[in-house]
Amino acid sequence: MSTLDLPWSEKYRPSSLSEVIGQKAVVEKLASFVKRGNFPSMIFAGTAGIGKTSCALAMAHDLYGEDISSAFRELNASDTRGIDVIRGTVKEFAKTISLAKVPIKIIFLDEADALTADAQHALRRTMEKYSEVTRFILSANYASKIIEPIQSRCVVFRFKQLGELEMKEYIERIAKGENLQIDEKAVNALIYVGDGDLRKISNTLQSAAMQGGRISEAQIYEIASRARPKEIASMLRYAVTGDFENARKELDSLMLGHGMSAEDILSQCYKEVQGLNVDERAKLKIVVELGEANFRVVEGANERIQLEAMLAGIALIAKGK
Repeated sequence: MSTLDLPWSEKYRPSSLSEVIGQKAVVEKLASFVKRGNFPSMIFAGTAGIGKTSCALAMAHDLYGEDISSAFRELNASDTRGIDVIRGTVKEFAKTISLAKVPIKIIFLDEADALTADAQHALRRTMEKYSEVTRFILSANYASKIIEPIQSRCVVFRFKQLGELEMKEYIERIAKGENLQIDEKAVNALIYVGDGDLRKISNTLQSAAMQGGRISEAQIYEIASRARPKEIASMLRYAVTGDFENARKELDSLMLGHGMSAEDILSQCYKEVQGLNVDERAKLKIVVELGEANFRVVEGANERIQLEAMLAGIALIAKGK
């Protein structure tokens, strides 16, 4: 596949640690490992789209250069959760001899927190047995789901949420590479819908670019199936003033007009709570309402009923005040 056919999340993935956006402390440590040509097994912990896979691949490129295919193996643990894969694919690669200039191989297990307990125990034994020639990098959204015997054999790097300036840098990199015209409002919309996830930002931007090289704010919100912050804020303002009827109308617009799911609406509501003109105690009660509604929706309750119940709860909070 040529670079022209690649998803932009892959096309603009850094090929060297020097190109990684954000995660300065992690990148500096990984660069020192590359310089020494020796390193421990590692756990990269953090939310999706903040650079865990990019750092692993960039480090491998810096270490192995053109020999990367013989010394680096990437597997997605969520696709290969069972013990058979650990005993088969992982073990076979771990025990082979590297032909690269750096004699230590890397096995990168993405979404390692999806591995079953049995698979993790088998992985621990493989890590011990072949530690002289193979190191492991485990990527996980939740490092706590990785068993303690593996954690104790790894250095844990916790990846931080990316800031606004870092997301802007990434957007500008793509806009320059693809010759896109994107105004400040569209950039801010991308930052809002991306919420720190560079993969989501690149996918949204690529979809918008299919409609032409000039990117607008409206396109971003439409493609991402997100409401503008002011629309969410408007619904909440109606609710906190006790105007339940107009709050329901705004909810209709979000669910029918934008096609938003209940979880997306609740997530955006959570972002907008701090901007409401109510006291801190009321904000705390509203957050509790959002949390309860989110839990019931995730458990399978009717989305519309739960969202209306949430708005009713907020209206009652306002009347109680």
